[in-house]
Amino acid sequence: MKLTVLIDSNTLIDKYFLGEPGVSYFIETDGKKILFDVGYSDAFIQNARKLSIDLLNVDFVVLSHGHLDHTWGLIPLVRLYTESIFEGQKAKKPTLVTHPLTLSTKTFGDWPEIGSLLTEEKLSGFFHLKLSREPVYLTERLLYLGEIERTNQFEAKNPMGKTLIDGVEKDDFLIDDSAIAYKSPEGLIIITGCSHSGICNIVEYARKICIDDRVVDIIGGFHLLNPSKEQLQGTIEYMKSLNLSSVHTCHCTDLNSKIELSKVVNIKEVGVGLILEY
Repeated sequence: MKLTVLIDSNTLIDKYFLGEPGVSYFIETDGKKILFDVGYSDAFIQNARKLSIDLLNVDFVVLSHGHLDHTWGLIPLVRLYTESIFEGQKAKKPTLVTHPLTLSTKTFGDWPEIGSLLTEEKLSGFFHLKLSREPVYLTERLLYLGEIERTNQFEAKNPMGKTLIDGVEKDDFLIDDSAIAYKSPEGLIIITGCSHSGICNIVEYARKICIDDRVVDIIGGFHLLNPSKEQLQGTIEYMKSLNLSSVHTCHCTDLNSKIELSKVVNIKEVGVGLILEY
């Protein structure tokens, strides 16, 4: 598997790409091409062009959850597809894979929308939709995890704003938050967006679904932004128990959390343009 970072909050030195507080990864494996999250703007498209990555030839678009920094790039992506039709370019119609609640309305305080700006109906014209609470195999070894079981006592305990479900406004516990797992010969590679469902919950669920307790690496946001002492300590103890080769934590993981995690795991730098191969 080859993973290229198209968008992150960080850009690497001497690599002149655009960064923003969002996530987008381009994954190639088993003859398939997967776009995991689309960031906040068209920056991921501009970076992909500089990296000679053809986003018109993507098999799957996977959304980790519905927040703006992971879904608002859908509008420039749809614009790219539309322009390809006008210009007579060949483009695949990808399958969009995500949780059924990802496209629901999400609000926070006075912000009227922090979720997807495109509805299921609008997206269906540009994508084959696969909205699933259950795991979905994208290739023989790469799978979308679906709805994450929340089994520990220190993660995902507080809502973030409100969401509209079947016309009823409810506290948003980001039930739609999910991740991807790659089943390598050495063990699992876990790829996350924000980990609102809890990074430890995600890894534990991936181990259960994949029937493999070995975890080689984790890349993505850990949602450790000024976390409680209980959450940070619980995460540190869990990570320590995994015997990881490395951890590429980024996006929504603050400096103090990275410093504390680095005491028990091998933290690696992440930025736009980074390429990882497993």
